[in-house]
Amino acid sequence: MKIHNPFRLGLLAGLGVLVALVIGGAVSELSTIITYVGAAIFISLGLDPVVTWLERRRVPRSLAIVIVMTAVLGAVVGVVFAIVPVIVSQATALITNLVTYLQSVTTQQFVDNLQELVPQNVFDVQQGLDSVVSFLSDPDNVVTIGGGVLAVGVAIGNGLFATVIVLILTLYFTSSITVFKRGLYQLVPASKRLRFVGIAEQISESVGRYVIGQFTLAAINGILSFVFLSIIGAEQPAVFAFIAFLGSIIPLVGTISGSAVIVLAQVALLPQSPATWITAAIWYLLYMQVEAYLLSPRIMRRAVKVPGVIVVIAALVGGTLLGVLGALIAIPVAASVLLIIREVVVPRQNEL
Repeated sequence: MKIHNPFRLGLLAGLGVLVALVIGGAVSELSTIITYVGAAIFISLGLDPVVTWLERRRVPRSLAIVIVMTAVLGAVVGVVFAIVPVIVSQATALITNLVTYLQSVTTQQFVDNLQELVPQNVFDVQQGLDSVVSFLSDPDNVVTIGGGVLAVGVAIGNGLFATVIVLILTLYFTSSITVFKRGLYQLVPASKRLRFVGIAEQISESVGRYVIGQFTLAAINGILSFVFLSIIGAEQPAVFAFIAFLGSIIPLVGTISGSAVIVLAQVALLPQSPATWITAAIWYLLYMQVEAYLLSPRIMRRAVKVPGVIVVIAALVGGTLLGVLGALIAIPVAASVLLIIREVVVPRQNEL
């Protein structure tokens, strides 16, 4: 190709790079909003089969949406009011126990016993404790610690704000998903519209069934965790049951991560009761096997038909690219791609 005006070509190339950088920066700045929208669409697709089921029972769609969203909001509010007071009370008790423990370790007898285990020329225990007390007594350090606590409070507030935003978006998406689909179908050429609608509806139903299946697994883990932790006398059973529920929502690694957090927390909270956290560890090891080989295959077999190796790869790729949201949507996206290959690519190849 002969270049008649190198300057014009270079200018256009530079403008193209600049536009790409601006678009990339905008996407980066809007990443939080995109995450909220993606989560709301994902949840609304999961609620749509429930709304459709109510419609088949001769319930008007508007009333079905009100019933479903009322149930969702009631569940969220109930969880918040059940968990937050427990977290506050247990955190207060934990701080009180920690202060009592620190007061006990500063006694001279404990210092002398600990110093017998470590040569004084290697580490001076009394000097170390004095340094800790001095650090905590410094106003600047107190401000730093207070800033960390404030940051945690801000993070909790942001989490509640994100929950409210996602719920509002979910309400709008659930109520207008039929109109959105109809508008999307109008953009497809009429000659290919019928086939496109069929594939799109299959994908939508598959995603909805997957969301329902994943939340079913999470609910089973949360309920069983609460019952079992209450029976064995574990600390904060409601809080850790909620952690188990949240962990099970994330495919592949969520259950094992939540179980590890629960067991390690019991070790820290009940150091004098090893039987409790050992029993909890055995329980979660057994439960993970039951979930992996019994519950998950039976529930997910009806939702998405994806080979195990594709599930692992999709979850890893999605989690790496988009974090928790990517891990959540990775499996339905993989199922959608496989459906398109089966319904579009393979028939086209057979016609050649």
